[in-house]
Amino acid sequence: MPLIEETVVPGDSLLTLPVVVIGNGPSGICLSYLLSGYRPYLSPEAIHPNPVLHTKLEEARHLSIVDQDLEYLSEGLEGRSSNPVAVLFDTLLHPDADFGYDYPPVLHWKLEQHNYIPHIVVGKGPPGGAWHSMEGSMLTISFGDWMELPGLSFKEWAANKRRNIKSDRVMPEEIACYYKHYVKVMGLQKNFRDNVYITSVSRLYRGKDDEDRTQLNENISAQHLEMEDGQKSLIKRNWEVRGYQRATDGSHVPFCLFAENVALATGTFDSPGRLQVEGEDFPFVLHSMSDFGAAISKGKLRGKPDPVLIVGAGLTAADAVLCACNNNIPVIHVFRRRVTDTSLIFKQLPKKLYPEYHKVYHMMCTQSHTVDSNLHSAYTSFPEHNVLSFKPEMKCVLQSACGLKKILKFSVALVLIGSHPNLFFLKDQGHSIGHHSNQPITCKGNPIEIDPYTYECTKEANLFALGPLVGDNFVRFLKGGALGIARCLAIRQKKKHELIESRDGGDGVP
Repeated sequence: MPLIEETVVPGDSLLTLPVVVIGNGPSGICLSYLLSGYRPYLSPEAIHPNPVLHTKLEEARHLSIVDQDLEYLSEGLEGRSSNPVAVLFDTLLHPDADFGYDYPPVLHWKLEQHNYIPHIVVGKGPPGGAWHSMEGSMLTISFGDWMELPGLSFKEWAANKRRNIKSDRVMPEEIACYYKHYVKVMGLQKNFRDNVYITSVSRLYRGKDDEDRTQLNENISAQHLEMEDGQKSLIKRNWEVRGYQRATDGSHVPFCLFAENVALATGTFDSPGRLQVEGEDFPFVLHSMSDFGAAISKGKLRGKPDPVLIVGAGLTAADAVLCACNNNIPVIHVFRRRVTDTSLIFKQLPKKLYPEYHKVYHMMCTQSHTVDSNLHSAYTSFPEHNVLSFKPEMKCVLQSACGLKKILKFSVALVLIGSHPNLFFLKDQGHSIGHHSNQPITCKGNPIEIDPYTYECTKEANLFALGPLVGDNFVRFLKGGALGIARCLAIRQKKKHELIESRDGGDGVP
């Protein structure tokens, strides 16, 4: 579905949208669901296990959650997200999930067409985002139920598709198919544009400060946007969004459109983390599980006498270790932390639910290299070691915490130390909107700074962010961002319509 051809420059009559969502993964999909008019209400017979929260919900049972005070509802709640609305929405969808309970949601959903806010969700691939490119042989860290989006049970979807789901954890391929189907079954396709690459998102009008900009926008001729019901609404051009859409023949069709609001839902899988050491650009140094899987499937590592070198102590690195072991490839595992470090992700995972990861952790602890020992035949860990450089003869120079250096030979190196978002299309690559100004945006160290209840960037009006960009890595929590943004935009749309009606005399007669 084409966007719009770039035949004119800003200032001519171009399409203006209330919202453009950049990123079509679960964050963007969930936001589109709410912007399309779906509203959550407290189910008639539902009783939330948190009595204080349930009392608050009962006070406004007739209102959707979108129309309620999110700060009031989320007050006092605790969970595994630093964003209060994320914790609130999660406990409504998965009550007491962190305590091991499998309670049903206390919400039911209604489609209210009058709450539809026109928007476009753009992504580089099909709906589902990065889930379509993840290694398909590994299980997700989260349960399948926690990966689902509002209104469509993952288990019911899997049963209807006759998919054989053997455990509560599922493969990324299953999740990617679920997200793609979700967009279709919920009737959201009209809002989605695939094969779209954004190259620039910029302000059209800037004043000395927000007041100047607001006054300037008021004096700019407004753009009419045709709504679904045929009515027209006055909308200011706050953002210019440029990019191109890849056509079926491989050609690039440029476009330019305007948006009153932009929501960033790109996730953090764009740019793999790098060690920034000498030799990291050699072709035998890989930075993704997909590249490693491709090398194995093509037989490039078959019969190699030297081990694969894996750098990193997260779950993706653990997946790589498991993948290598399952293919009888010896492993050298290098990571900076101590095996007793309490911040290691393995410390947070129950052994019964994640036996394969605890198998890796056990090897990390018991099969580590010492000064007096040789490499183990199948796996050897190097805790508290840093990579100093890679050499062209496929050797690696390591340095221990006490300064000792060691040179190791390997067949291929795999650097898996996290990933970062690529916000090159924003001014200064988005460095100015993080908690720490002038530093790259990262999920843990420097997420985008937002209002905790509206998810609007505190340093850039009408720019919103959700999901990993604001620190919510897990799907179960990113849905809260969609709720916060939808409520904020719904309030603004209502005020805008009231203003238009008052200017028209309040009786609909011009």
